[in-house]
Amino acid sequence: MLKEKIRQLASEFHDEIVAVRRHLHAHPELSYQEEETSRFVAAKLGEWGISHQTGVAGHGIVGEIRGGKGAGRVIALRADMDALPIQEANDVPYRSQNPGVMHACGHDVHTASLLGAARILQSLSAELSGVVKLLFQPAEERLPGGAKLMIEAGVLENPVPELIIGQHVHPPLAAGRVGLRPGRYMASADELYLTVKGRGGHGALPHDCVDPILVASHLIVALQQLVSRRSDPTIPSVLTIGKIESEGGSTNVIPNAVHMMGTFRTMDEQWRAEAHELMERLVDGLVRSMGASCEFKILKGYPFLVNEPALTERIRRMAEEYLGAENVVDLPIRMTAEDFAYYSQRLSACFYRLGTGNESKGITSPVHTDTFDVDEESLLHGMGLMAWLAAGTLTGV
Repeated sequence: MLKEKIRQLASEFHDEIVAVRRHLHAHPELSYQEEETSRFVAAKLGEWGISHQTGVAGHGIVGEIRGGKGAGRVIALRADMDALPIQEANDVPYRSQNPGVMHACGHDVHTASLLGAARILQSLSAELSGVVKLLFQPAEERLPGGAKLMIEAGVLENPVPELIIGQHVHPPLAAGRVGLRPGRYMASADELYLTVKGRGGHGALPHDCVDPILVASHLIVALQQLVSRRSDPTIPSVLTIGKIESEGGSTNVIPNAVHMMGTFRTMDEQWRAEAHELMERLVDGLVRSMGASCEFKILKGYPFLVNEPALTERIRRMAEEYLGAENVVDLPIRMTAEDFAYYSQRLSACFYRLGTGNESKGITSPVHTDTFDVDEESLLHGMGLMAWLAAGTLTGV
C-alpha cells in the first residue's frame, strides 16, 4: 500500500533529514544571499538522482520527478530557504554559525521536509505517473518576494502544474499535528513609509514652529480610522505604525522632521487599492492643513493568500488518513503574510501548518524569536505527509 510505503521510507530517511535540517540551521543565509544553501540543496538532489535546475530567480532551484508510469497530472511542492537577521540564543549543537543570522521562521524545516519528500518520491517514482515539480525558493522574507521572482522566471511553465502545495511550521501545534483553513487564509502586506516635515524650534515657542510630532500623532489616529470607519467590517484589515522617530528633538526642542514606518494588511484586492488612494489623500490633506508636508511611500507587498476550497478539503481528508483525524485541526484567519500567496493567485493552492511544538521538551517559542526551535519529530511528518499528498494526488487516491 502506497501510504504504508511512504511511512516506512519517511522513518528510514528521518535521521538523514534531521541531519540535513541541522546543517541548514547551522548555516543560515539572508534573503537573496542563499548561495551556500542552494549549493547544498542541489548537491542533495544530485546525490539522489533528481533532475534539477539551479540559478532560478537568483538562488532558487526547480527539481523534477517524473513518474515511471508515463504521462499524468503535474503538481508542484514548494519550500522557502532564507533566514532572518536575528542572533540565535539557543545553546544547541546545531545553533547558527553565522552571527546575526538565524533560521527563526523554520525555513530550514521547510527545505529539509521538501528534500525528504523528494527522496521518498524518487524512491517510489516507478509506481507513479505524471510529474512533481520541486520549488526550492529564495527570499520569502523580503519584498518583492522570491515567489514573485520564481513565477516571473517561469517555474509554473513547461510543464504547467495544476496545483501547488506548501507547508509552514507552527509552534502552537504539537509535532504530529497539522492545521488547515479553506478560502482566505493570510493577508496581503504593504509597507508604509512617511516623513513628516515641519519647522523645528524651541519647545516653549510652538507658535513659531510647525511641530512634526504633533502632525505625526494626528496622522496615526487618522490612518487608523481608515480601518475603523472606511472599510467593510466583513473584510479583515489591519493598519499598524510600528516605528516613529524624529530628527533630533529633546524635552525643549521641536524637531524638523519625523519618520514613521508601518504596515497595511487586508484580504480584498479592491479594498486594498481603494485604501491606498484614501491614505494618500488623507496624508496630503491633513499635513497641509497643519502647515507641514509629508513624503509618503506605499511599498506594495504580497497579495492575500487563498486556499482553494476543494483542494484544501481533499488535502484535509488525505492528512486525516495519514496522521489520524484527531491530528488535523481547523485554523483561524491570520493577518500575517506569506509570498506563497503569489502562487495561490495563479493556480489552485493549499498552504497548511505543520506542528513543531513540544511542551514537555520546552519547545514553545514562537517564530521570529531568538529561542525558536522545533521538535525534530516534526520532520518525520513534514516529509511523509508532503510525499503522501503528492503521490496520492498523482495516483488518484
